Amino acid sequence: MTENYTPPKIWTWDKENGGAWASLNRPIAGATHDKELPTGAHPFQLYSQGTPNGVKVTILLEELLAAGHDAEYDAWLIRIGKGDQFGSGFVGINPNSKIPALLDRSGDTPVRVFESGAILMHLAEKFDAFQGPREKRAEMLSWLFWQMGSAPYLGGGFGHFYAYAPYPMEYPINRFAMEVKRQLDVLDRHLADNRFMVGADYSIADMAIWPWYGRTVHGESYDAGEFLDVESYTHVRRWADEILERPAVQRGRIVNRTDEGTLEERHAASDFDGLV
Repeated sequence: MTENYTPPKIWTWDKENGGAWASLNRPIAGATHDKELPTGAHPFQLYSQGTPNGVKVTILLEELLAAGHDAEYDAWLIRIGKGDQFGSGFVGINPNSKIPALLDRSGDTPVRVFESGAILMHLAEKFDAFQGPREKRAEMLSWLFWQMGSAPYLGGGFGHFYAYAPYPMEYPINRFAMEVKRQLDVLDRHLADNRFMVGADYSIADMAIWPWYGRTVHGESYDAGEFLDVESYTHVRRWADEILERPAVQRGRIVNRTDEGTLEERHAASDFDGLV
């Protein structure tokens, strides 16, 4: 462990820097290998993995279907631990090589959409659903973008140094734990007076925030529930529990995962039979 570090004048890539994702992370973009993506029969083709960012989109798609919209989709597993996101087909949809990525084939010309927040907005606008009341649209968008800007501190910051770094480091763990707890306090204060993120209206803001912060207050993120004292955020827990009870959420949260009781791929509603 090096306690004192002086940055060099010019940074160079050290492939042996350690950590759980050291073999995949690199400072350049683009495909590493040729690999076409599979295509199913439905209007929406989702290429993803059931991480918090991926779960946002499958929850919305399942909510749209439950509400009677024509949002049938195929969900294909992208194994980010094996580098599937660097295949040429995936990079063609998302040049940033991050899940999720969506190909919307519902119109005359296929449309690629990448970044989870953009996908949520694209689908919500397309079906005019889960956007909250028009007079509160700015509030909904504010919370949606709050999540997009805040989650890197929870995942890439706290999660990395608490769970994935090659060894424990007090300063970054303390720094990011403080920020995660501040974010949870922001949510707890807001949800003390609001059923959902936009008052009484369930929206894509809830679908974006829940996979990250609902999972955290349920003690599932990085096995850090006790460390973060998640029991103390009572309003966030109430909100998280209510959302978890929604059948569409129970379906969406298990798509593109490989653990027991989940779906590696989703192509029809019947795929959930016996699981939820």
